[in-house]
Amino acid sequence: MVALRTDGEQSTRRGKTFGKSPLVWRAMVWIDRALVRSVGRIEITGKFPEELRGRPVLVAANHIGMFDPFVLIAACAKAGFPPRFMLTAGLLDAPVLGYFLRKAGHLRVDRGKAHVAEAFHRAVDALGEARVPLLVYPEGRVSREPGLWPERGKTGVARMALGGNVPVVTISQWGAHEAVYWGTEVVTGWRDVKPLLLSFFRAVRDRPVFRVHFGQQVDLSDLTDGKPGDAVRAHTRIMQAITTDLIALRPDEPDVPAFVDPTRPCDAKSPWRPA
Repeated sequence: MVALRTDGEQSTRRGKTFGKSPLVWRAMVWIDRALVRSVGRIEITGKFPEELRGRPVLVAANHIGMFDPFVLIAACAKAGFPPRFMLTAGLLDAPVLGYFLRKAGHLRVDRGKAHVAEAFHRAVDALGEARVPLLVYPEGRVSREPGLWPERGKTGVARMALGGNVPVVTISQWGAHEAVYWGTEVVTGWRDVKPLLLSFFRAVRDRPVFRVHFGQQVDLSDLTDGKPGDAVRAHTRIMQAITTDLIALRPDEPDVPAFVDPTRPCDAKSPWRPA
């Protein structure tokens, strides 16, 4: 792994890139970084490719817990680039929070709708116009694989990359699953909220380490949009790149996490799990 560099020239360029973000998003990122620092400590390895700064980029990451979006935002801010997320309509239409997320420039995707393919095309167009990285989860949900290895995922990110000729870089992360329990899909009362709060305060006490690795650009140059099988091939390369870097982040936990979350379902399998 390569340590993240912070020389003066790179810092200036990163500052300019981050300064182009909407004010509301910069404020939200500042709050996010303070929150993450209060819970644990981030260790960053690798670096975001300098040649891709100021360009539309898809940043694909593994999804290990409810707190990991906060960790990724803080890590990307520390690396000096302002990502946006592809969010469900439910989040963007939520009172108060939805307003700020829309103002921050996050992109909408209506899952389960007939026009989801159109949403991907709109996202590619928005990427080109905004010229900022779009942080995406190929898995689509927090991993429910017993070892927290990436699930199979879907080809949406790969199709976006090939359809818009957008480069893909990867982020692998480990440790954020220790900050907050998975919880429950439907909150009906205090009984559902209590485990989340208790796990959060336990993390504040124990201060877990959040390891984030910025990977290399995934080579998709030999693949073509619309060619049968190429979207699957692109997806496979993206997921394998994430998994390869994840192995190095958890050398002492090759099988299952040392941290046990009793609320997280473990009913999925990972085709990427190391042999």
